Amino acid sequence: MTKTVNHWIGGKTVEGTSGKHGPVTDPATGAVTTQVALASTEEVDAAVAAAKAAYATWGTSSLAQRTTILFRYRALLDAHRDDIAALITAEHGKVHSDALGEVARGLEIVELACGITTQLKGELSTQVSSRVDVSSIRQSIGVVAGITPFNFPAMVPMWMFPLAIACGNTFVLKPSEKDPSAANLLAELAAEAGLPDGVLNVLHGDKVAVDGLLNHPDVAAVSFVGSTPIARYIHATASANGKRVQALGGAKNHMLVLPDADLDAAADAAVSAAYGSAGERCMAISAVVAVGAVGDELVAKIRERAEKIKIGPGNDPTSEMGPLITAAHRDKVASYVTGAAAQGAEVVLDGTGHTVEGFEDGHWIGLSLLDKVSTDSDAYKDEIFGPVLCVLRVETYDDGIALMNASPFGNGTAIFTRDGGAARRFQLEVEAGMVGVNVPIPVPVGYHSFGGWKDSLFGDHHIYGNDGVHFYTRGKVVTTRWPDPADAPAGVDLGFPRNH
Repeated sequence: MTKTVNHWIGGKTVEGTSGKHGPVTDPATGAVTTQVALASTEEVDAAVAAAKAAYATWGTSSLAQRTTILFRYRALLDAHRDDIAALITAEHGKVHSDALGEVARGLEIVELACGITTQLKGELSTQVSSRVDVSSIRQSIGVVAGITPFNFPAMVPMWMFPLAIACGNTFVLKPSEKDPSAANLLAELAAEAGLPDGVLNVLHGDKVAVDGLLNHPDVAAVSFVGSTPIARYIHATASANGKRVQALGGAKNHMLVLPDADLDAAADAAVSAAYGSAGERCMAISAVVAVGAVGDELVAKIRERAEKIKIGPGNDPTSEMGPLITAAHRDKVASYVTGAAAQGAEVVLDGTGHTVEGFEDGHWIGLSLLDKVSTDSDAYKDEIFGPVLCVLRVETYDDGIALMNASPFGNGTAIFTRDGGAARRFQLEVEAGMVGVNVPIPVPVGYHSFGGWKDSLFGDHHIYGNDGVHFYTRGKVVTTRWPDPADAPAGVDLGFPRNH
């Protein structure tokens, strides 16, 4: 009998009642291993109601209580790293080392939440007028929803709910239905750490669940990570319903390689950034922009390294890259490669025919490298979300910056150079939210915030870091005047002299 992943509502597993289920596939074999319950509108209401009921006490709980639970939670997550990673590999397909890295990056935000006390401190100005003080404080906002993607089924949820609950909110998580099990384990461990029932809920589903959360009057804010079209929809719908929204969209991340760069380091970086996690990440480098005469040598070095990457099941310790999440996604990624030559590209590596012996039904694709790609080709314009690297050629630094800034996306970017002055100009001139200097994937550490510009972000706040704290709280300013105790009414003796 097929295993079923059910909802986690009010501190316990709740079986789905909609009668609808989605398949969960092992990408390495192509076999359906699990089914996931898909929520009805009534189940959305139940999850939000559980969160709302829990907020009545969690929202007024002490910081000491919250951080005590979070410290215990951090310890449990650390002890169960391998268990979480194994679930990620089984349902997403990424290799175990990538899955462990995902858990580690999520833990950074849990650690940030453990130290939330300093970030929730307010401000005070005394004696702004005679016996008048003004203070600024931050308070929780209520029930928060998080809608997260398939490519990081543990990390992205941990970018959201630990900070949200540390700030005093309660949370309804709607993870991807393609790899749902990790989210349930995260919630179960939170309960084991002592998190009260209803503070963290996991609701599985599809568009019905998403729309239910976006339209629910008791959901105060929505966090989202996914593709740009869905991010735009999330932002427009939730905003129209008066909700606070942070919606992180897609990307086309560029890496500019100047003629003075260490080409071996640049090639190493391009291979790891383009093909790591099978290219299924919004911070993948998908476009290398080669300046001047370095293109031929750089492409040769990238090809040499890419041809050595071992592709296989994620639970094989020798595998360096796993399969793609679904067969349909594999076929879509392959279409960009098979159509590249007709649109003017030189196909240096074609990975579309790759298979793995003994796992022929898996969602396999090899590494593809396209050179001399034009900016009007589909392979350049679209977010492919797979192991396809495009190389574009430009004559000068200025040409490269103009090309990159013309992109509608502005998530992450990188420059490879030995010249500090060039790097400084780049970080000021490039139109992207995250910049790497000789760092190909500039994902900020937990105490800085993650987010892009342009069509890579809808809303005013980046995720985690200070922006995350501000998103999950709202400011309040209190102006106070107390009479001097010496002015107390006659007959009330407070022990103060009346000769002031």
